Amino acid sequence: MRRVADRLARTLKRDALVQEILDALQTYYGCDRVVLYYFYRQWKGQVTAESLSALEYSIYGSTGADDCFNDEYAQLYLDGRVRTMDDVEMAGLDPCHLSFLKNIQVRANLVAPVLTGQGLWGLLVAHHCQQTRHWSAQDVSKIQTAAQKLATSPSIRASTP
Repeated sequence: MRRVADRLARTLKRDALVQEILDALQTYYGCDRVVLYYFYRQWKGQVTAESLSALEYSIYGSTGADDCFNDEYAQLYLDGRVRTMDDVEMAGLDPCHLSFLKNIQVRANLVAPVLTGQGLWGLLVAHHCQQTRHWSAQDVSKIQTAAQKLATSPSIRASTP
């Protein structure tokens, strides 16, 4: 019973931290959506949390473009890459990836890896859906700091969504 209670407490603590971070980023960027995409097995994952400007932008539970995300993409994020796309139409994306982003209404995209000691745990992602956006160095720094806060949280390292 004690183990169940401890696990529940860790899960609640983790969920509160994740939501706090997503809400802060969504407010800071003034964007339509900020999500946490968690990898539940190698390069397969889903959106496990989100902060939205309007309910219509929800992609909660979305499994993403798993067919598009491969070892090559994963390695870039494992190496710490933060990806900015001011306009997804002009980013030179693979057709599979562009189709996925357009399907979920993305016009501009900012992605940072959540890296734990075990590797690529997930992706922290900000989306502008209504318009394109230029992402500044400060924007990149903000999402990197948030991703690192998630990655180093004991409640994240000790559990999975």
